[in-house]
Amino acid sequence: MKVLGIESSCDETAAAVVEDGKKILSNVVATQIPFHAEFKGVVPEIASRKHTEWILPVVQQAVREAGLELRDIDGIAASNRPGLAGALLVGLTFGKTLAAAENKPFIAVNHMLGHLYAAHLEQDIPYPYLGLLVSGGHSIICKVSGFDSIEVLGTTVDDAAGEAFDKVAKFYNFGYPGGVAVDKLAEKGNPDAAAFPMPKIDKSADGSGRLHKESASHRYDVSYSGLKTAVINQLDKFWNPAYEKTPENIAAAFRKTAVDILLSRLFRAVEDTGLTTIVAGGGVAANSLLRAELSARKDLTCIFPSLKLCTDNGAMIAGVGFRYLARGDRSPKTVSVFPRVDGFRKTGR
Repeated sequence: MKVLGIESSCDETAAAVVEDGKKILSNVVATQIPFHAEFKGVVPEIASRKHTEWILPVVQQAVREAGLELRDIDGIAASNRPGLAGALLVGLTFGKTLAAAENKPFIAVNHMLGHLYAAHLEQDIPYPYLGLLVSGGHSIICKVSGFDSIEVLGTTVDDAAGEAFDKVAKFYNFGYPGGVAVDKLAEKGNPDAAAFPMPKIDKSADGSGRLHKESASHRYDVSYSGLKTAVINQLDKFWNPAYEKTPENIAAAFRKTAVDILLSRLFRAVEDTGLTTIVAGGGVAANSLLRAELSARKDLTCIFPSLKLCTDNGAMIAGVGFRYLARGDRSPKTVSVFPRVDGFRKTGR
């Protein structure tokens, strides 16, 4: 079964053709980075307009590079959540319309499931495992029992990891995209230049550290607003005077704490669940320190997608779409977009 996957949740217009949920026949991504760079962040209106302009040629290129024609496509999948509403509508509407015109089965896909599935495109991974989904909008630690069977253990209570990277990069003018810019600068800096605070969202009201019933639910949750505030507004308070306040040192100290926050919660989940396989996905999964720290744990099997599959792409949508379509699932013509990740905890959809 050859499935065309369409992704337009943020600022990449992407389409790919994947065979039987594994073999990538094409994977075309048109990035909008140059159009958002001057704003140091994604502008939703610009994103929607570029998706509208590019969606047809991107899909045509994906089908052509797969060596196929539209009649050879067996099914169509498009992301419909979470993301920018206007951007999602472009890809979803195009996918539904194309499926109706070509009389092909159609399925709408949660693109967070796509990020989890990305590593499955490159190797066979048995279930269950712990999933680590980290991107500009989401930080999720979950137990994964199947491609759409997800139990969210922890998530962010405020800013996502990628959002913190973007905001720090924007404030210090490190470059755009923020995550990539911080990562490159940090490689040349010293992480000991500052000792930024770790969040304490799982502490009991009396400060004892003993988890009460109401606080135990935060055991795997992460928080980045405090770190972001410390780096931007309280740098002097946490800075080590033995080091210069260079962009490289600021980036390195921030990156180290940001990764430590994620790993501290993830390793709690490893301890509590007994699962020793971790599969990462999302844009922040490309972070070099995160990959190095996880890979250093010889007692764990840590699996990352290749860098090209960490960011938004159509192949991951086509892969998940195949699983749904092969099972007989179809989306109704009335299916719409959902900007938020609401419902992911229960259904994965």
